[in-house]
Amino acid sequence: MHAPRCHGQSCLPRSASFSAALVSATIVSAGTLAQDAQPSRLSVSGETRLRYETLDGQFRAGGSGGDQALFMRNLLLAEYEIQPVTFGLELQDSRAWLDDSGTPLSTSYVNPLDVLQLYARADLPSLLGADGSATLTVGRQTVSIGSKRQIERISYANVIKSYTGLHYRADNARGDELHLVAVVPVSRRPGNRAEIADNRMSGDEEEWNRRIWAVHYRRKDVAPALADGLTGEVFVYGLTERDTAGTPTPNRQYVTSGVRAYRAPQAGRWDVDVEGAWRLGRRRASRAATDTENLDVSATMLFAAVGYTFDLPWQPRLAAEYYWASGDEKPDDGRFDQYERLFGSRRTDLNNTSLHGPLTPANLSAPGLRLEVEPGPRWDARIAWSAASLASATDSWVIAGLRDPSGRSGRFLGHAIDGRARYRPGPEGLEFEIGASAFLAGEFPDNVPGGPGTGTTLLGYGQVTLSF
Repeated sequence: MHAPRCHGQSCLPRSASFSAALVSATIVSAGTLAQDAQPSRLSVSGETRLRYETLDGQFRAGGSGGDQALFMRNLLLAEYEIQPVTFGLELQDSRAWLDDSGTPLSTSYVNPLDVLQLYARADLPSLLGADGSATLTVGRQTVSIGSKRQIERISYANVIKSYTGLHYRADNARGDELHLVAVVPVSRRPGNRAEIADNRMSGDEEEWNRRIWAVHYRRKDVAPALADGLTGEVFVYGLTERDTAGTPTPNRQYVTSGVRAYRAPQAGRWDVDVEGAWRLGRRRASRAATDTENLDVSATMLFAAVGYTFDLPWQPRLAAEYYWASGDEKPDDGRFDQYERLFGSRRTDLNNTSLHGPLTPANLSAPGLRLEVEPGPRWDARIAWSAASLASATDSWVIAGLRDPSGRSGRFLGHAIDGRARYRPGPEGLEFEIGASAFLAGEFPDNVPGGPGTGTTLLGYGQVTLSF
């Protein structure tokens, strides 16, 4: 393991002073708000989260040895209501310490003090009927819809993504939902590795050259004769991008259509979650300005899970799962068939990420099992196993950055085992979490040219969150 970065006599740099101040403000605000029960148009909420991770056996290309990092994320949200409009401002401060030159730091880990959300949300008539309600959110905002596999306000990552634009959400008395979205992603700054490692502050900027749109509809009790409580979803998401002087892109033009059937877990019954999507469009093979050839895109994903929750004191739920995301079969056929993860989640289905996270829904075939328990209202835990392979032996293991275009290194990535436990003690808003992961490498990591040859990767982490 490399020696951690240190500044002066401490491994916590001077840039931590703001985070420390915000931690203090969080605690003071929590106490003040608890004492003030008077109704107000102004509401304030937030959280401070601290997580330490340690990893042994780096699996990424060019990596070696172990790794560690201490991550802190602070959130502070203020909303002011003037009917029928609510104005919101949310600040995010995400930093990392104890890392070293080999840590895969990026803007997913570090984003010092910046505006996560700045919006106006107006109440509007519902397109789903007079018995419903609707809101239109305008400005910089976070977006989560449905299973969150297509777009999500990420919770586990140290940095949350945001978007700028419009989000219309409507519902009705039955519980149906309609989402209409037209946004651009917000590019997190700084993007330079050295500045990220130094927790340097720089204002985030909208990526006006990238546009995202979506229509997503959820219908409750879609098939009562088949199963009560079954929710159906249909959706279409689009992405359009073009190069700018400072931001080269693969010029992706995507339309992703899909469906989902979902039945929530409940004691004494079966549950199901099946989601499939088909992506069509075109893109370039690289971001290079000299690359002007368009590749046809046809990519698919499928997630399927069937579970049963036993009517026992710990409410154990056992589920069988399968995740498929297509890979690019032939590197030189003028096509791109890899299903890329764009703005959705992966931790919910593919378990612990951050310094670990060997699996992502791109060029993946992964059957698995999951066990979840809830011993009481303050405790919950889960453990999951999957046997992961490349969907295409000639495409890349995306997270590791490794590829054998010949396909001779095989398909099997390895066995992934992940677990976590959470505990919420007496004080409201306080949560402790611990977790561990093991990745037992298969034939592809062992055989691929440039592979680290570590065999087994182990991760452990501990996390504490204070919310108010």
